[in-house]
Amino acid sequence: MAGRATPLVLTLASGSPRRRALLEALGFPLRVVPPRVEETGADLPQDPRELALALALRKGEEVLGEWVLAADTVVDLDGQVLGKPKDRGENHLFLRLLSGRTHRVHTAIYLRTPQDLVVEVHTTQVRFRPLSEEEIAWYVQSGEGLDKAGGYGAQGLGMALLEGIEGDFYTVVGLPVARVFALLWERGFRP
Repeated sequence: MAGRATPLVLTLASGSPRRRALLEALGFPLRVVPPRVEETGADLPQDPRELALALALRKGEEVLGEWVLAADTVVDLDGQVLGKPKDRGENHLFLRLLSGRTHRVHTAIYLRTPQDLVVEVHTTQVRFRPLSEEEIAWYVQSGEGLDKAGGYGAQGLGMALLEGIEGDFYTVVGLPVARVFALLWERGFRP
């Protein structure tokens, strides 16, 4: 019996349930391997865009596989990085800072294939509506923002906080899906 080609599997170098769900929704055969990468440190760039890029690179290089996808998302408020809040108090502070203002969300992707390596950053602008202290307290109490850059999730309860988005919504969620799909498709990887 002739040998069959081994089916391609995309290794997702991320522990993000949102990234996993997006790729699974597209039907890609997936293996999830969360990398053990330190996301803070003096050796990392201070510039938010460059930080997203450096972290995506670290995550992608940490994981073995023929087809590896890694990503990192950084919230940028006037050049200040708003990472994942360490507690509800910091989550409250982040939302107070974002209230009524526009910020940028940078999501860097790292895609290693048998043919090449693609590393790029995608940026989307997000405008928060002015929030009352009561609204901020409501959102913080939900706990939704504690594991998300900037302390909010645009795809969950956080949708009530946003006034507008200029760019790719999925960049804000943590993975520019259309771009990743196109990169994989162009290289012969099919769902």
